[in-house]
Amino acid sequence: MPIPTEIVGSLPRPMKLQEAYADYDEGKIDLDELEARQDEAAEDSIKRLEETGEVLVTDGEQRESSFATYPITTTLAGTGLADNLAGDGQYFAIFDDGHHRQLPRLTGGPFRYKTFASEFVEKNKQIASHGVKQAVIAPSMLMLLYPLDEEIEGYSRDEFLSDLCDEVEKDIRQCFEAGAERVSIDFTEGRLANKNDSRNPWTGRDMLGDFIELNNRVIDRFSAEERRNIGIHTCPGGDCDSVHSKDVPYEKLLSRMFELNAGYFLIQCASEDDKESVYQLCGQYSREDANGVPQVCFMGVIDPLSPDVETPEGVKDDLVTAAKHIPVERLGATDDCGFSPFSRDVKPKHGSPDFARDVAMQKISARLEGVRMASEELGI
Repeated sequence: MPIPTEIVGSLPRPMKLQEAYADYDEGKIDLDELEARQDEAAEDSIKRLEETGEVLVTDGEQRESSFATYPITTTLAGTGLADNLAGDGQYFAIFDDGHHRQLPRLTGGPFRYKTFASEFVEKNKQIASHGVKQAVIAPSMLMLLYPLDEEIEGYSRDEFLSDLCDEVEKDIRQCFEAGAERVSIDFTEGRLANKNDSRNPWTGRDMLGDFIELNNRVIDRFSAEERRNIGIHTCPGGDCDSVHSKDVPYEKLLSRMFELNAGYFLIQCASEDDKESVYQLCGQYSREDANGVPQVCFMGVIDPLSPDVETPEGVKDDLVTAAKHIPVERLGATDDCGFSPFSRDVKPKHGSPDFARDVAMQKISARLEGVRMASEELGI
């Protein structure tokens, strides 16, 4: 069996769709018109991914406000915000280029999802001729909705976390029931947890252990057979062609991340200065047996933040090097990150999101061909 390969989730939204989100926020179009634009972009994403030969496809998250906020708001500006939430929450991240992304703030309970990712899977299954995967958000991200240093009257933090875990479990199970073959959990906050950025207080609270414990509360509700198809994605950010935590030593995360009892990991690596050290760390810390399931390391071989298209030969070389440190039966290939995790992203290094969509397809094609070449060279 050749080296497995998988997309993370998102693709750049066409400018036409980004403008539709803005028009919806301003009341210029209604929800039906926004959803028509989303459906158009989603179908184009699926068809173009299938043309590359990608085995499992997504809709590029064209129907989502972002990878983190799809359960709780229709748009990033807060139009359609779910009950018991206000717009003035903590920063999720402050990026190296100076921009930031802010989360809503929980004001009371109970916490409930407004939208489940299975709704996207159901629509995508009607379009796709290939298998479908879906990315979902980790409970560790959404735990940041609860105020950092205060209790909400009548709704304790423990009550919230219990409700949150139930909603995330439901999110994952419903994706599989709707026909998703794989579900990956976005965990970009993992590396950021060691940032210790005074401008963003939660990053200085040593929360990585809490994140891992909370995520395992959900993951451990699934059988070993189910967990083979439940993944974890890590990256140092990928919004507006910028990052939020690439300066945090990777070992701080990788030495702990494989405590998560997931069956596979989508691991940013292509944009690292010392890729081989990342392969070594993954080989060292990933487990052959994580409560009954081997952990497969899908190494990032494509940088979605750069408009420069990788060569298949470069992808092949990276994977052959990775195989020196990671057992080949537990080695896979992916992209460093989704190509555009938030719905408003003009991809500044690329010049436009429409051009960035074209570049993304070229990069994915290079990954697929590089995987084929590496599999051949490694004899698998």
